[in-house]
Amino acid sequence: MKIVVVGGTGLVGSKVVAILKQKGHEALAAAPNTGVNTITGEGLKEAMAGAQVVIDLANSPSFEERAVLEFFETSERNLLPAEAAAGMRHHVALSIVGIDRSDNGYFRAKVAQENLIKASGIPYTIIRSTQFMEFLRGIADSSTDGKKVRISPGLFQPIAADDVAANVADVALAAPRNGVVEIAGPERAPFNEFVARYLKAVGDPREVVSDPEARYFGGRVEERSLVPLGEARLGRIRFDEWLRRLQAAA
Repeated sequence: MKIVVVGGTGLVGSKVVAILKQKGHEALAAAPNTGVNTITGEGLKEAMAGAQVVIDLANSPSFEERAVLEFFETSERNLLPAEAAAGMRHHVALSIVGIDRSDNGYFRAKVAQENLIKASGIPYTIIRSTQFMEFLRGIADSSTDGKKVRISPGLFQPIAADDVAANVADVALAAPRNGVVEIAGPERAPFNEFVARYLKAVGDPREVVSDPEARYFGGRVEERSLVPLGEARLGRIRFDEWLRRLQAAA
């Protein structure tokens, strides 16, 4: 089966492509650097030819509110008609747990993306994921105030990118849900505790401060804003194991 992976050269996309190829499928990594651009429309018709499934992992290069909304709306308005014309059987999109429960520009843009997918008429499955473990350094950096890192004590349940990719591949090879599947890491604890454990493991001397007023992507974090409220598929890689792998790779 031919599967087009939009964003197929990125962190999760490259892993998804590898999994699908290992399973014997034709997985096309579609990205601007491979000649497929969902913003300009370049290469979309050619990429879609003969494909049955599209996995949409494209992400905005900017987190500025207006830019990110324009990115996701433009991307879907080019991608979805190209899929419809090709008779696509399944559109799989990666989204974020809690986007309808937190008030920030990036999350609102993801809601707009989901709404375009739902209205397209193409069979779909939306995978809402908790934050990736791989993004903890970026989160710490963006939350640094002098020598302190101010992080909300709201609950957090990070998932390893390897587990995200495995779930995305599984969903893509299954029948469309025409609904949402949520995925999360196997452990749940206060956000500030995960960041503190990460910084300690990598030898970063910054002090993590539990701050209920600390923002996340510009939005306020309530106790359960960032974790699944109901059933979710849990990843297999625990945080300590992920940290060991990170240290070994370094």
